[in-house]
Amino acid sequence: MDVTIPDIGDAEDVEVIEICVDPGDAVAANDVLIVIESDKASMEVPAPFAGTVDEILVALGDVVNAGDAILRMEEISNGEPDAIEATPTEPVATEEVQPPTADGAPPVTATERVEIRLPDVGEAENVSVIEVAVAEGQGVAVDDLLVVVESEKASMEIPSPFAGTVVEVAVGEGDDVEEASLLVVLEAERIVDFPPAVPVSTSPPEAQPVELVPPAATAIETPPETVTTTAKVYAGPAVRRLARELGVDLATVNGSGARGRIVKDDVKSFVKRTLASPATAGLAIAPMEAVDFSRFGQIDVVPLSRIRARGAANLHRSWQHVVHVTQHDDFDVTDLEAFRASLKDEAAAEGVKLTPLPFIMKACVRALEKHPQFNASLDPGVTSLILKRYHHVGFAVDTEDGLVVPVVRDADGKGVYELAVEIARLSEAARSKKLKPDEMQGGSFTISSLGAVGGTGFTPIVNAPEVAILGVARLDTRPVWDGATFVPRKILPVSVSYDHRAINGAEAGRFVVDLGKLLSDFRRLAL
Repeated sequence: MDVTIPDIGDAEDVEVIEICVDPGDAVAANDVLIVIESDKASMEVPAPFAGTVDEILVALGDVVNAGDAILRMEEISNGEPDAIEATPTEPVATEEVQPPTADGAPPVTATERVEIRLPDVGEAENVSVIEVAVAEGQGVAVDDLLVVVESEKASMEIPSPFAGTVVEVAVGEGDDVEEASLLVVLEAERIVDFPPAVPVSTSPPEAQPVELVPPAATAIETPPETVTTTAKVYAGPAVRRLARELGVDLATVNGSGARGRIVKDDVKSFVKRTLASPATAGLAIAPMEAVDFSRFGQIDVVPLSRIRARGAANLHRSWQHVVHVTQHDDFDVTDLEAFRASLKDEAAAEGVKLTPLPFIMKACVRALEKHPQFNASLDPGVTSLILKRYHHVGFAVDTEDGLVVPVVRDADGKGVYELAVEIARLSEAARSKKLKPDEMQGGSFTISSLGAVGGTGFTPIVNAPEVAILGVARLDTRPVWDGATFVPRKILPVSVSYDHRAINGAEAGRFVVDLGKLLSDFRRLAL
């Protein structure tokens, strides 16, 4: 049966820019067959039924119109007519965002704040923020990327309409948005015509490629703290989805399509070359075999949340690239717990919930000051150790959508009460999905405290590009021999995982010993 180009409205002479299948391929209904592009939008043409591709009747660069046959398929079931018109994936058309000032208003001054909101995205539904490219306090130029949003059918990049400074980022990755949702607030230096928000998939022949900021969670990219990618890319939404799933920075991929467009085969070839390179040859392991578990009984398939999927990619990358070693120890924190208990009423009167975590964080900062190689990152070439003079400590927070790691900035300049207040604020923001992007960036050391559910110990995975992480298990009361008898003592199991390329075993031993002394006798922090 022939599959033909559907009615594409006023567009004529559209170009075939990507062919997603080969003869002999088995496809399901709605799998993308080809991608076509007019001067206004690009469109994914899906399979109208499940079947096998017999013959492809078009080539890259061909010009087609409604009714033209693009390929022949053999349907799995019978009874369909000889020619089937595919129903295209509806494109998100390019829409202009009006300038934030009213018609005839004077130009925006250097002290005026302007709200950037999501433009009309047509009939697109389930629009989510997939990338936030700026942070508060960051300067931007005209056309700099602010936010990338994605519906089920297309992605759209929202650029800055003028130069200025970001004073507020109102959305975070994973947030659901709709037309007119507030994205970013800028302090404008001057106003220019607001360019259209360019859908990722709609670069016409004469347009320049759009700029892409790489995803936060990637498996084959240089750590984001050391390199900023500013390359321009030209790719459709299907290719961008594939790149995110495989952890590929599209700015590093050479496109083989028309006008340098990146197609799926380019992404797959890049991954193969990367895994075969000397730096990653040891990572080229066979993928897990897909198993149809429904053969054995009833199952439920629950999609991972974006946070869990991104976290899984980060953990996988860290496990592959970091040479993990973990050192375990038990700290006697009986005196610290007595001290914390004596402060509870005083802290409560000031509205502060005093958990063990702020004390642990305070002790970690002092240990990091004494052992700066733990407050560091390796450069991508593993030739230098980047020692950080700041102490931004991340801590893991369990939310309904998965684990997130907010960061307490400048923890070395905060007292225990201040740390407790900041930890509580960030934890609540994480659970209510109100964390800002910059509140999850820039960490130099991480604490993963499992609290009352922590068991007797665990092995935390280093939060690369950091080089060390502290795991804290459940506080327990144990009998300890004091030389004459057994006495009850409060024992805290801890585990320090570190990158053995940056830290050797003796250094790790000294770090753990010093941290234990600080937590066993908190008065040492005054020395």
